[in-house]
Amino acid sequence: MSLERDLELLYELTSLRFIKRTWTQFLSPGMENDAEHHFRVAWIALTFAKMEGIQDIGKVARMALVHDIAESRTGDVHYVSREYTKRMENEAIHEILRETGAENELLELWKEYEKRESPESKIVKDADNLAVNMELQEQAAMGNPVKNVWTENRKFIYENKLFTPSAKRLWEAIDKSNPHDWHLNARNRFNSGDWKK
Repeated sequence: MSLERDLELLYELTSLRFIKRTWTQFLSPGMENDAEHHFRVAWIALTFAKMEGIQDIGKVARMALVHDIAESRTGDVHYVSREYTKRMENEAIHEILRETGAENELLELWKEYEKRESPESKIVKDADNLAVNMELQEQAAMGNPVKNVWTENRKFIYENKLFTPSAKRLWEAIDKSNPHDWHLNARNRFNSGDWKK
């Protein structure tokens, strides 16, 4: 464990903002990057961890933050490239965390996440899937028809890949949501300020 390795880790993790999510190849160049994806996954996981009765939401947050950090070395792959690529995520995460202060804890969290057996790991994986739906809903609100292209693929995930009842409820809510409601319904100049009608 060394301060130098911890600093290297911080620089490497913040470089995730330069890694594009590869599904943009099919859908739109304006999609989120890996760092934005991690941020969204963490918040989604925290939001419904309580719905699932999880007491240690700190563990959920840490797991969400570590869930895809191997991509700083392996890159992201989409559903086509996954069929042609051998990813060495296990080697990557061990090397990324080697001799850092959080090495043991974060490796254990990552291994737990990959097994998908604990309630926390299932919540984080569900959040990982829900993050895609939120991105697609935002793109649809901007007039991008990409959500329609992926309807059948996403339906398969809803029916076969979600672990928790809360994830299914949140999925359905996302599908009906307007990504602009947060600012349209917030106290603002139009509904409570000097432009109020």
